[in-house]
Amino acid sequence: MSLAFDEYGRPFIILREQDTRQRMTGSDAIKQHILAAKAIAHTLKTSLGPKGLDKMMVSPDGAVTITNDGATILSQMDVQHPIAKLLVELSQSQDSEIGDGTTGVVVLAGSLLEQAEHLIDRGIHPIRIADGFEMACAVAVKQLEAVSDIIPVGKDEKESLVQTAMTTLGSKIINKCHRQMAEIAVDAVLAVADLETRDVNFELIKMEGKVGGQLQDTQLVRGVVIDKDFSHPQMPKELRDAKIAILTCPFEPPKPKTKHKLDIASVEDYKSLQSYEHKIFVEMIERVKQSGANFVVCQWGFDDEANHLLLQNSLPAVRWVGGPEIELVAIATNGRIVPRFEELSPEKLGHAGVVREISFGTTKDRMLFIEDCKNTRAVTVFVRGGNQMIIEEAKRSLHDAICVVRNLVKDNRVVYGGGAPEITCSLAVYEAADKVATLEQYAMRAFGDALEATPIALAENSGLPPIETLAAVKSRQVKEKNPRLGIDCNMTGNADMRDQHVVETLVGKKQQFQLATQLVKMILKIDDIVTPGGAQ
Repeated sequence: MSLAFDEYGRPFIILREQDTRQRMTGSDAIKQHILAAKAIAHTLKTSLGPKGLDKMMVSPDGAVTITNDGATILSQMDVQHPIAKLLVELSQSQDSEIGDGTTGVVVLAGSLLEQAEHLIDRGIHPIRIADGFEMACAVAVKQLEAVSDIIPVGKDEKESLVQTAMTTLGSKIINKCHRQMAEIAVDAVLAVADLETRDVNFELIKMEGKVGGQLQDTQLVRGVVIDKDFSHPQMPKELRDAKIAILTCPFEPPKPKTKHKLDIASVEDYKSLQSYEHKIFVEMIERVKQSGANFVVCQWGFDDEANHLLLQNSLPAVRWVGGPEIELVAIATNGRIVPRFEELSPEKLGHAGVVREISFGTTKDRMLFIEDCKNTRAVTVFVRGGNQMIIEEAKRSLHDAICVVRNLVKDNRVVYGGGAPEITCSLAVYEAADKVATLEQYAMRAFGDALEATPIALAENSGLPPIETLAAVKSRQVKEKNPRLGIDCNMTGNADMRDQHVVETLVGKKQQFQLATQLVKMILKIDDIVTPGGAQ
């Protein structure tokens, strides 16, 4: 540290940081990146497949999360290295675009970087390696499209969709009610999907959870579930043919928009104020009744007097309904959100066939079910479980399954899982590499080797001898010319993944290959890193 002066004579301090910084260049920097990426990939590798193991994350405040969802694991890991953070973002990109395959994409990227390290040690330039990887990725994607199948998608053609959703849920904690959860995911997507335009509006699917009960009690509600109860315990617990006033204005007298204060100096002043408030409450309730509403959903609260008057006027109500819920109620019931009582009119009311208050267990927790709505496309997945941790994991699993079904509605081409696509693409890349006369052929063969990391991990996690199992499947694929042969993780004795109904979306698998290749290409081009306080 030293003192210097600017042109006006003002002093400033110069901090010398060179001794606290460490700079890495060339192949040393690239190997440092690869080391960090390999550490992340090896962490996730044991979570791959139906026999994959779960990870427990404990946050700084002691909250525990148990999951094998790659994106969730990485998002909750305390990652410091910048390249490791890129792998976290890679997993999140796969999750936001596809919803599934978040573990596989990181395992593939880690394996590609591991192969790149061997090539760098042999003296091949990183740019040539990256170019070879890109050429191999194009071959692999073309092979995926060649071996893909088209499945029927429709409200009467659900079996293929259910099988794909079951494949997604096979490695999750909820696989004991495997088919039921897959059917819920498929029914939820088909309820909101427009099959003509192949569009799925995710905003119409809501997930709600309640502790207590079993996973088997999870159900799809054709309507909206609100985690509230009626504002008064004596209000009826069930309404038929509900006409719903959806209010974002509070049940209270308007406050003066001035800075003046109101002084009450006598009993008469207090009584006149009380009668004024009562009159305003009565007017509000009269407006609601004149509109024809027989049920009130209010975003804000209301006090005991308003609550009592609502009960006296046979107007069941629910208060403190959150913004997202009130929007979903409006969408589901074809109602309009009303910001002022003066704007309330019959055409702005929402309509529902039945509104029920359901209580659960010995604690009598209550929730409102708004069903048989006018807009039948709005649905809610109501998840039950023994504790909050299981409910959250079930929600994540169902989200993955719903995303996969959504992808099939948009593009109904599938490939068969269990490592079969990786093996057939690996064989295709080897064959294409033999026709390349330049140095990139080594990188292409390395890409083929990297693809085999996924079937090897599946075999390891299933307790099978990995190299032996992979060699046997590769041999059979070549001999039988059957690209559907994969790792028999469930040990059924049949390695044909079509017979086992292990199905993955083509778009998800292509995204895995392309995202992993792009990230690896970017990492291989970084040959200079400066870290404050030394490399971490």
